[in-house]
Amino acid sequence: MKVLAFDSSGAACSAAIRDGEGRLLAHRFEALARGHAERLMPMLRDVMREAGLAFSGLDVVAVTTGPGSFTGIRVGLAAARGLALASGLPLLGVTAFEAVAAAVSPDERRGGALIVAIDSRRDDLFIQSFAADGTALSAPAALAPAALAETVPAGDLMIAGDGAARARDALAALGRPALLARADGPPDAADIASLAVARWRPGTRPALPVPLYLRPPDVTMPSAGRAPP
Repeated sequence: MKVLAFDSSGAACSAAIRDGEGRLLAHRFEALARGHAERLMPMLRDVMREAGLAFSGLDVVAVTTGPGSFTGIRVGLAAARGLALASGLPLLGVTAFEAVAAAVSPDERRGGALIVAIDSRRDDLFIQSFAADGTALSAPAALAPAALAETVPAGDLMIAGDGAARARDALAALGRPALLARADGPPDAADIASLAVARWRPGTRPALPVPLYLRPPDVTMPSAGRAPP
């Protein structure tokens, strides 16, 4: 079994290939504020070359569905659907929350709840809570930092993701201390590939993944009576 996974949903672009034993055969990760569309395909070419694989040697493609940058999410999903259509491979969607949560080991969590906080590049944070066994405790949401204390689980807390520091500081100001996980960055395709290895069953073909948006897109409409450029 070989899995190609990639992410372009946030402040990075990454690609990885794992085998059925979970071994990482190739990996690229690049912090990136913009330009995901230009970097993603060359990155996929690089990991395929490093792993010594053709697309006929893959079993499944996995991609993040968001939340994150509208443009980045669309870039990733369009690339994944194009590859799946051209190769006939099944396509598996993983949320950015799940990918970040997968980077935090059970030993690091120490039995406490995990909050994944993703930087929305706005005033709010994208938030989802997970139990120690990985079960989701809340639905994905876009929340103002001041509202976090009302929504996070009781008990010990650990926070992961590239919005973790903001979330920790906001919770501390509201009397809810929390620890920062070592996974304090955007999703990484290496973790997406691990999830895909664990979830995918040969012979199955999941429904096509759809984007996870937690707010409407930022669009400036032309003024009345004025033609768009």
